[in-house]
Amino acid sequence: MYMILAPQLEELVLTQKDSFLSRDPGIPREIATERFIKTDAIVVITGIRRCGKSTLMRQVSAQYSDFLYINFDDDRLMDFSVSDFPSLMLVFEKTSPGIKILFIDEIQNVPGWERFIRRIHDEGYKIFLTGSNANLLSAELGTHLTGRYTKITLYPFSFRECLEFRSIDKDRITEKKKAAILAEFDRYLAGGGFPEFLKYGDTEYLKRCYDDILYRDIISRFKIREVKGFRHLAHYLFTNTANAATYNALKNTLGFKSVASVRDYVGFLEEAYLIFEIFRYDFSLKKQYVNEKKLYCIDTGMRNAVAFRFSDDKGRILENLVLIELLRRGKSVYFFKNPKECDFIMEEKGKITGAIQVCYELTRENRDREIGGLAGAMTTHNLDEGMILTYHQEEAISLGTAVIRVLPVWKWLVEYRDVTRYPSDAAIRPANGNNTALVDTMDQENENDTIALDHKAKAGIQKHYKSKASQPAGRKTDHI
Repeated sequence: MYMILAPQLEELVLTQKDSFLSRDPGIPREIATERFIKTDAIVVITGIRRCGKSTLMRQVSAQYSDFLYINFDDDRLMDFSVSDFPSLMLVFEKTSPGIKILFIDEIQNVPGWERFIRRIHDEGYKIFLTGSNANLLSAELGTHLTGRYTKITLYPFSFRECLEFRSIDKDRITEKKKAAILAEFDRYLAGGGFPEFLKYGDTEYLKRCYDDILYRDIISRFKIREVKGFRHLAHYLFTNTANAATYNALKNTLGFKSVASVRDYVGFLEEAYLIFEIFRYDFSLKKQYVNEKKLYCIDTGMRNAVAFRFSDDKGRILENLVLIELLRRGKSVYFFKNPKECDFIMEEKGKITGAIQVCYELTRENRDREIGGLAGAMTTHNLDEGMILTYHQEEAISLGTAVIRVLPVWKWLVEYRDVTRYPSDAAIRPANGNNTALVDTMDQENENDTIALDHKAKAGIQKHYKSKASQPAGRKTDHI
């Protein structure tokens, strides 16, 4: 460890800034950056490596006539420490006197950075930071910068951003535009939204990103000794995305010695934004942690590049895509099981506000199961509207006083900005099939549920399923 000499640091700062200024600004992300610019708070941009954090920072920097910049994801700064920050500030003052707008890439690479940032923020600097490790940033921000920062979690490109990148107009969709959008959706489902992959279509790039994150951000940082076992776990989770599991089941399946190791390793994958763990909803936090979880990966393209692929993956890949979009839109997401399953329910301020079921296609074989799982979540949580997202189908289903919207995922991604309610005048009709047994079973299983039920909505669902009469197709309904 040694102090970096001022002349070397000055040359590095100038070189990095020139490189930063020459960066392709890319397409604007669907983030309201104006409000982050106006606030005095420290702005922290966090997310997986290579998802576009530095590019977003470059877009924000264009709003300023001059600024300061340093990138700590640079081998020439491997030995940079907190004691070098005073020298860095002298270089900044020499090269850009009086400027107090500071952009820092990959700040987590400097241990103890938070005290320095707090001090210069208190001195009046406007600061933008990026980082690629959720736990390091959240722990350090929560400890030393409480009340001083606001955070942007960035993901790979959304489908809308991909359409913008491809110059495909997503407004006033005609048949010709729809064909282009559908073709791009197939590419997006298979290839994901990492910016560099969108540019060059190189699946080897996605594999390299995956390996870099495993080794640089996890194995090296956390000094993992069971490297083979850890890589096996990561590969298993990517292959089995959207499946439910417990730590104990993973331990037994993959041959780990302890549940604690599995729990820690899954946590490391989450901190690097490779894996997302969704809990089964329960008012008891203890039960949430003990019960099985569903695990998803950051990007369908990365998943397809590194994992085993099977013929029945299509539904789970679609479900994974929907989960990442819900997180991208800032939703707090759980899954519902009592005992039938609904893929996603959204919680806000202690209340469930929406329910979404995802399947590749509604068929005669799965229709009762998919509708029944969603209906169970709607009844339990007093929802009068739910949604089933599929690859291509669109309809609306009346369940007494409740409504289920069936939508293609691409349409939800493009047109649907409120994730739980759709302003549609689509025809509403009852679900097909005799589902009396399904609701009777649902009633028995929810009999002892301590959650207060919306009896009016429940009665409507029961009436629909038990009635022989069917509602004529084509009747219009107002938005509910």
